[in-house]
Amino acid sequence: MLYTTTQAARHATEWRQFGTGTPATVTPAAVRKWASRGHLDPAGLDDQGRPLYALPDIARAEQATRGRALRLVGAG
Repeated sequence: MLYTTTQAARHATEWRQFGTGTPATVTPAAVRKWASRGHLDPAGLDDQGRPLYALPDIARAEQATRGRALRLVGAG
């Protein structure tokens, strides 16, 4: 299954909160930034040409960016 940017952000938020015990939130803008910085590659496109992401790729991007994100919010 492939996920929209908003859905990817929800999954990443759940993982981040579960994995760190903090209320850190991943926004759709953060997911788009991951993609623009090469942390997350689209696995397909929806009917309107918007990127869709695979769950394992979302998990890898969340893990790769977790430390820096938590330091920025003072939780890491």
